[in-house]
Amino acid sequence: MNLEALILVVVKISIVLSVFALGLQATFADAMYLFRRPRQLARAFLSMNVIMPLLALLLVFKFNLDPAVKIALVALSVSPVPPVFPKSALKAGGKENYTVGLLVAFSVLAIVVVPLAMKIFESIGGVPLSMPARSVATMVFSTVLAPLLAGIAVRALAASFAERVARPISISASVLLLLGVLPVLFSATRTVFSLIGNGTLLSLTTFAVVGLIAGYWLGGPEPANRRVLSLATASRHPGIAVAIAHANFPHQKLAVPAVLLYLIVSGILSALFTRFRPQAQIATPEAKKRVAA
Repeated sequence: MNLEALILVVVKISIVLSVFALGLQATFADAMYLFRRPRQLARAFLSMNVIMPLLALLLVFKFNLDPAVKIALVALSVSPVPPVFPKSALKAGGKENYTVGLLVAFSVLAIVVVPLAMKIFESIGGVPLSMPARSVATMVFSTVLAPLLAGIAVRALAASFAERVARPISISASVLLLLGVLPVLFSATRTVFSLIGNGTLLSLTTFAVVGLIAGYWLGGPEPANRRVLSLATASRHPGIAVAIAHANFPHQKLAVPAVLLYLIVSGILSALFTRFRPQAQIATPEAKKRVAA
């Protein structure tokens, strides 16, 4: 096994462990939260799967961006939230039921939304696009649904055990993710930053900022839910975005660095958004306890 393959395995293991740790602190009711609240689900869908794809199309057609950046914007706009998203959302004061419900709902919806969105983009742009539902389902199941449901099942059967091991597993997942991501960032730094210019940074920043604003605007009356949807709309599953790029433009080698650049931009902006929220909106003691790792 070469170094690249090893890093990929480490990152996948860290993601699975992170979602499993989340499941150890969640319930099945949390997972089904948004499916039982269609109005909240509709607002979240409007924010994530209507506004953001329309914004991506606007940026793609109105600005002379690098083709790799255009591909990244389109792919990111239809991807669900990343598996590690709940941890940052809970730290920002989000409620666990809404946060977990959002992760599950949009992971499941992605199985239908992503292939359908590719067809819509194809009809608008005239460029052949596709993404098999089976590929999306496999990735969603392996990185989100399976580890989350496994964690929920363990908690249902042995609550005290789940409570004891959740924090160590979460810490281990964070360490592994750091070990896996840092070599990638260091090796790809020059390529990633070579994309800056010709409106790239402005377009990616616009995409992230509009996502934060749209999510906050459509998050409903509860400030906690607004913050969670805001972060979710600006955060996207990099694995699915990269899979979409590879499936449709296998020879475009800069698409992955473009996705990485967006992750850096959105991560910085989301951190600033979280840092400067009103003091009264800091995470509840329960949320702090569950994301202490």
